[in-house]
Amino acid sequence: MKTEGQVNPQVLDVGPGCALAQDAVVDVIRVANVSKRFPGKHTVNALEDVSLTVREREFVSILGPSGCGKSTLLRIVAGLVPHSEGMVEVCKRPISGPVPEIGVVFQTSNMLPWLTVEQNMLLGAELRRLPRAPLATKVRELVLTLGLAGFERNYPHELSGGMRQRAAIGQVLALDPKILLMDEPFGALDALTRDLLNVELLRIWQEHMKTVLLVTHSIQEAVFLSDRVLVMSGRPGRILHDIAIDLPRPRKPEHVRGNPRYADYIAQLSRIMGVY
Repeated sequence: MKTEGQVNPQVLDVGPGCALAQDAVVDVIRVANVSKRFPGKHTVNALEDVSLTVREREFVSILGPSGCGKSTLLRIVAGLVPHSEGMVEVCKRPISGPVPEIGVVFQTSNMLPWLTVEQNMLLGAELRRLPRAPLATKVRELVLTLGLAGFERNYPHELSGGMRQRAAIGQVLALDPKILLMDEPFGALDALTRDLLNVELLRIWQEHMKTVLLVTHSIQEAVFLSDRVLVMSGRPGRILHDIAIDLPRPRKPEHVRGNPRYADYIAQLSRIMGVY
């Protein structure tokens, strides 16, 4: 049975010079035997022999204890931090720095306080000198998609924390990346706002069908959102488990949270994480 996130056989355009034939699986992120050491008086081994793949349009979450290297791994995939050993490919090309196929959403929004929501969402694309007219149209559509209509001319300090994070996601989506890397984007928010934005994120993903790699500390968030959950060890971080989440899509909270398998996945991951 075909579920949301799967695609029909075709050639997928996943960036300049990397159109891929869609067979059974297309890996757009490939990490092989990656290690990361931070030199200093006492060298820190952050990651050791990490391997993973993420398929086209797949939603994958990474769980692990604090300090295990989750964010470091995400930054390596984004090309923001060099790795010490191993190989990282995006769209079958080695990563040595930031690439336009990847957009990154961090835990705290990086909007400029002197620009409005609309101006912030336009900024990154304007810096890349993308055509103004289609860009303005895209931003107006994103404002509606993200539930920010009426706040386009507000400044960041005039928004709630949840609205700022929506706008931060809009900044990235305006660039139309193939891949979204998200580093605890809702970690600083209260539980209710986080739950609401999880639903919004899932709706946006189901509408735009990006490939998503999410770092989170929340087991419930990982299960609700993901096709697969990767569990990392303590430092130096390694991938210990790769768990497929077999819950039907599209997902709505009232359906998912009443599904016995949802509770089973949470219990399984809680045991793995040592919660109980």
